[in-house]
Amino acid sequence: MVVGIYGYGNLGRGVEAALYGAKDAEVFGIFTRRDPSTVRSVYNTKVFAADDVLKYKDDIDVLIICGGSATDLPGMTPALAENFNVIDSFDTHAKISEHFSNVDNKAKAGGKVAVISVGWDPGMFSLARIYAESILPNGKDNTFWGRGVSQGHSDAIRRIDGVIDARQYTVPIDETLNKVRNGDMSDFTARQKHLRECYVVAAEGADKARIENEIKTMPNYFADYETVVNFITAEEMKEKHSALPHGGTVIRNGFTGKNGENYHTIEYSLKLDSNPEFTGSVLVAFARAAVRMNKNGDSGCKTAFDIPPALLSPLSAEELRKHLL
Repeated sequence: MVVGIYGYGNLGRGVEAALYGAKDAEVFGIFTRRDPSTVRSVYNTKVFAADDVLKYKDDIDVLIICGGSATDLPGMTPALAENFNVIDSFDTHAKISEHFSNVDNKAKAGGKVAVISVGWDPGMFSLARIYAESILPNGKDNTFWGRGVSQGHSDAIRRIDGVIDARQYTVPIDETLNKVRNGDMSDFTARQKHLRECYVVAAEGADKARIENEIKTMPNYFADYETVVNFITAEEMKEKHSALPHGGTVIRNGFTGKNGENYHTIEYSLKLDSNPEFTGSVLVAFARAAVRMNKNGDSGCKTAFDIPPALLSPLSAEELRKHLL
């Protein structure tokens, strides 16, 4: 498959690394909104202007869109889905249905396949939840994220006027996590499950009180959580917060038997040294599936729930049955 990378921040670099590690992928190039002459790839990938992407629609099998969920992907993915098979990692859970509808209309109009909201959550964690709930219908799910840097939440903070740089760590509250692991099926609130820890570099003279208030009241990101905002220097950010680790856990507690006498726990967890490189690897797997589905005549918007697992793998069906089944 011939793949284009649309956007070249942390996620774009993660996708690039995953593509060069995939034996069945050819990287066509990087499309950037910056001046292409200023963008340097460690793999020496060709760089094009984002505005020129339509010139190459017949040369690219699938376009992986590496923008932020707050303001980029709601516009980018529908705009590109009419002319390309596309993949994105849109992660604003409350707006996924709206995003799906917008993308579906464009993809169907162009006869293309668009896969949205894939990464590790939404994405791999979504699959963990659907498998666990299907197997243990009498039960309850709980998802815990972190401790790690959320790229989407960090990006949302950086969009605030007066913010130069930001990192947001999602931190599970251990007391609640241990209760769930021990079978507590209470309805824990978002505030009981996670702390959001923010480190912000503000511009000189910026109103820090306003910035802190905008962060803490931001809907879909921080308003429902206990949020701590720490203002630091650019030097501190570079020294202490340059890595992008993440991870988390999905737990399903459930019961079987005539009287619910048998208790079961399903737990799926990830510990990631590099959030963007892992997310990029997931996007590449789903890009492979999108190309295959479109070649078989499929079109429209899809999520992780709609993709047969075999289509994610470069192995043949026979190889999968032999080595993984």
